[in-house]
Amino acid sequence: MSSTFDIQPIGRFVGQSAVIKRPKSQEIACFSYDDKHQFRLDDSSIRYYWPPTLGADLARGFDTFEKLDDKADDHLDSLLKTIIAHEQELGKAVEADLITWRGMMTKFMAAIFSDRDGFEMNATLFQVGIPEFFLEENHSYKLNSQAKQSHQVSQRGRPSQDMMSFWGYKFETLCLLPTIWAETSRDYIENRENEIVNNHAQYCSVVKTGIGNTVMILGVWDSKPTDGSPINWVELKTSADIRDGRDMITFERKLMKFWIQSFLLGVPKIIVGFRTPDGILKRVEEMDTASIPGTVKRHGKGTWDGNMCINFASALLDFLKVTITDDGVWRIRRKEKTSTIEVFQVEETGHGDILSDEFINWRIKLALNRKQPETTAGAEELPPMDTNLAETPV
Repeated sequence: MSSTFDIQPIGRFVGQSAVIKRPKSQEIACFSYDDKHQFRLDDSSIRYYWPPTLGADLARGFDTFEKLDDKADDHLDSLLKTIIAHEQELGKAVEADLITWRGMMTKFMAAIFSDRDGFEMNATLFQVGIPEFFLEENHSYKLNSQAKQSHQVSQRGRPSQDMMSFWGYKFETLCLLPTIWAETSRDYIENRENEIVNNHAQYCSVVKTGIGNTVMILGVWDSKPTDGSPINWVELKTSADIRDGRDMITFERKLMKFWIQSFLLGVPKIIVGFRTPDGILKRVEEMDTASIPGTVKRHGKGTWDGNMCINFASALLDFLKVTITDDGVWRIRRKEKTSTIEVFQVEETGHGDILSDEFINWRIKLALNRKQPETTAGAEELPPMDTNLAETPV
């Protein structure tokens, strides 16, 4: 038996946004993958932003790209290892309703205005100590989607999907330094275009935040400069340069996901590299995250609304919490070009492979020791977001 959450009519999500909770400490933990994609419980893979050289060819180095093979399903393992280490320091469990990757919340928030996109996720409820549900992408669905996209036939004269994906990694390589600017050689800074592109190394911040009635712990792949606190996060993105009204609508839709990803973490700035159709970096623009919804509302084509994204996600999370109430594995599915999200049980017992044995045993140990859960004092409630207050040119 399945339960459904109706996306339509979207008018019921109009209005002031639900309460947002931001982490005062910015992040509660972090981890890294090194150049061989080996897990490290540290911040060794942090990278630092420095503006790239304009005119760079984003296709250069495609033939030497050291691309991560992500066919294996890593589940939430690295995130759970990091949470275990954090809880060992605290001596108690962190309190949250939901633990997942930021990408899953991005799909939820964007679903209200992304009528062509589908998704499939697996969820499980863990009720030892604090009732929490854990959420991950359905790996087989992800692989099928990637294969379908990779085999799409490009229009004559247009680059392949693989090439356009590479452009994003190349832009990151052009923008990032392995250490702060003062400690990086001039030769490295000026020759970043010649660096071999490798997406094995990754830095992940683990943050505590919340929307409406739901407190979340999210794992977020990102880069950051450090100068104490707060962390001055930056989000790096690429997009085709805007040449006409049609391009503007396409960019406005992409901007929704850019904004959601940054909003979830509280990233203050998005840096967009605009490219020509054949992948030449033409210009770089810095955008104030908080100003984006207001700018789209005033000067855009009305393709999305920030408050409605927040309210939709809040309502969907409330629905999931009252629907996923038993053990087992649950599927959360939205088929492409449909207006409903289905939730149904695919395994009646256990947690599938969503939770590692290490994590389950650790939480049982905590419960037996009768440790009190961490309170939500680490997060402050922000007033409802008003997307009409600020604007910046796009």
